[in-house]
Amino acid sequence: MLNPRRLAILRAVLEAGSINKAARNLSYAPATVSQHMTALARETGLILFEKQGRGIVPTDAAHHLADQAQSLLADFGRLERVVADLRGGQAQHLAIACFASAAERWIPDVVRAVRRHQPNLTVEISLNEPVDGRGRRRPDLDIRTEPADGAEVHLDGYRRHELTVERLVAVLPGTHPLADAPELALRDLEGEPWVDHDIYDSPIGQIIQSACRAAGFTPRYAARLDDHRAALRLVASGIGVTVLPRLAVAELPGGLVARPVVRPAVLRRIVVHARRDRRRGDLVAHAVARLRDSAARPD
Repeated sequence: MLNPRRLAILRAVLEAGSINKAARNLSYAPATVSQHMTALARETGLILFEKQGRGIVPTDAAHHLADQAQSLLADFGRLERVVADLRGGQAQHLAIACFASAAERWIPDVVRAVRRHQPNLTVEISLNEPVDGRGRRRPDLDIRTEPADGAEVHLDGYRRHELTVERLVAVLPGTHPLADAPELALRDLEGEPWVDHDIYDSPIGQIIQSACRAAGFTPRYAARLDDHRAALRLVASGIGVTVLPRLAVAELPGGLVARPVVRPAVLRRIVVHARRDRRRGDLVAHAVARLRDSAARPD
């Protein structure tokens, strides 16, 4: 049986670069860290460190084990927090995983609503794009983007609710030659430099890429990043154009315009997966109802 604490210490050693530095970071004696690494090697049957000169270096097996342990340690950390909550009689949490624009536009109303319903509640919000939402706790609500014409995704242990289907828009400077058009064919943007707001190819980025392929071109990127607000600032500075969901352009920086994209229309479906939990079903249902209201509200 592997000891999770030893896996965490292994990751600390690799991140620090040496046992002595890891010991200082962990407030352990170097001998204690070495003992844990020896015990972990014995538990796994792996060679984790090899001598090199007067010191030791981690093996490929050590790096691979540490990488694979990351998600396990995150899950174990969440379990420890659940135990602490139960021990203290304070299991008063609602965990929400969502993408950034939903966190900005919808989640404040949800937090207010559920805390009126349960005043001692702590709401924990983590982003599930681009890293698939490995938050502090297993999410009670998981808000996701899907292709509007794609297959429905269902998660085990969750009830799926469709919130809205949203059109994507092109964003460009008001001085751009295309800015006066009431709508833009996606092909109109073929020769433009693009600012990509989804360098990690999250679902929304995949939807845009698929639409561009359908229009017969691949975007030529002037800049790529992973934040839609920063992307808008680059567009405002004249770097290029971008395509974003309406939810992300509710408050455009000055000097920018947003135009619907047509031929093809670029659409995304937004859904929430609500955890099936008899004990807290009323709270989760209350949050879903608030989300539905927010999603139905015009921009």
